[in-house]
Amino acid sequence: MFNRKIRNWLGITLVTLTYSACSVPTLVQKSENKIVPAHYTNAQDTTNAAQVPWKNFFADPFLTALIDTALQRNQELNITLQEIEIARNEVRIRKGEYLPSVGLRAGAGVDKVARFTNIGALEATTDIEPGKEMPEPLQDYLVGAYATWEVDVWHKLRNARKSAVNRYLASVEGKNFMVTNLISEIAEAYYELLALDTQLAIVRQNIDIQSNVLKIVRLQKEAARVTELPVRRFQAQVLHTQSLQYEIQQKITEAENRINFLVGRFPQPVQRNTQAFESIVPAVTQTGVPAQLLANRPDIRQAELNLAASKLDVQVARARFYPSLGITAGVGLQAFNPTYLFKPESILYSLAGDITAPLVNRNAIKAVYASANAQQIQAVYNYERTILNAYIEVVNQVAKISNLEKSYDLKSREVEALTQSIEISNNLFTSARADYMEVLMTQRDALESRFDLVETKMQQMQAVVNIYRALGGGWRQ
Repeated sequence: MFNRKIRNWLGITLVTLTYSACSVPTLVQKSENKIVPAHYTNAQDTTNAAQVPWKNFFADPFLTALIDTALQRNQELNITLQEIEIARNEVRIRKGEYLPSVGLRAGAGVDKVARFTNIGALEATTDIEPGKEMPEPLQDYLVGAYATWEVDVWHKLRNARKSAVNRYLASVEGKNFMVTNLISEIAEAYYELLALDTQLAIVRQNIDIQSNVLKIVRLQKEAARVTELPVRRFQAQVLHTQSLQYEIQQKITEAENRINFLVGRFPQPVQRNTQAFESIVPAVTQTGVPAQLLANRPDIRQAELNLAASKLDVQVARARFYPSLGITAGVGLQAFNPTYLFKPESILYSLAGDITAPLVNRNAIKAVYASANAQQIQAVYNYERTILNAYIEVVNQVAKISNLEKSYDLKSREVEALTQSIEISNNLFTSARADYMEVLMTQRDALESRFDLVETKMQQMQAVVNIYRALGGGWRQ
């Protein structure tokens, strides 16, 4: 009767444990929205520039050489590669958690029982024949193997491993996104450097033109045809233009060193194309359809993998409410004398199983579960934001390329008109039919217009680079 009562009480206790463990709080999870617009500008062509490898997209051999060096030596990229290695090791850790753990054990010890203890007194009062008494002090030698294994009933450990795999793959996509941005940064800095070279050449040409005009004005001053005022104004203009070249040279130095930093080397001259910058024609890029961003953009793929990992984290946190089953086993040899260690009588083994379930400290488990759910919702919003940002980036660059093309055409005509006006104003001034201020303003306007034209060309080239990056190009080898 007494044993039956004990069995009934144990059964009620196990049912209570199971019920308390299986009651999981209900939390609302948000589903992600993967819907994107059907097209950018009513175009249905699926040809996408992002599919073109960067070595084929950039035709300048000096630029491709810089990019190739940066992909090998850029410190930030190499740091990211080590983060990928860390994520890969995390997968190995998670994999090892749901596999049985097996180890070897060997030990030796000695034990002397005190006389005035229950064990010591018991041994002293026991009538044992001489030669059969227990050795004192008692030695102990052990050689064996042991194994522990948590049976993954609720897939808690397997889901944790899958989550780690997704985060590892997300880190790989993060590296791809960094490669895309690195290529874009180098290309932008390279075209800026070419633009600065062109602006420096324009300044030096204007210095020669203005110096010649200054000589003419001085001759006119000696001939008493003009006063000292135009001489000083033209001289000031020449000095101002001469100062511009040093500002541009400083910008060139900074642009070169920005490239050197991205390439991972100390400051040194950057080899570049000497072709006239104005003659470079921006590459024609095909944007394809917005749905292709989901596969081409590494940051979208990274956000998607992080979202999948966060969903698995919720399942792992949910499984903590359920009972866990553990199995331990061991086998080996143990004796108090090394000579007996390898006899059959020294063999020992054990096998045990246990079930544990949360009972008291459930608030901590609930908090972990709630945090995992909140992080999953956060990952959904991050995924949707990444898609929205990618689409807007492409739309902005498409509009920018179109507007810059129109602006460059108008600025080219402006430069042509002002360049012709310089010669006209000089001739009129020489024949005393134009004021010296008209000559100065014409030269200044012509210089600014040529600077603006070069600036617009640089923006065109950088816009092509940016739309290539926005479409998700550059990370494919």
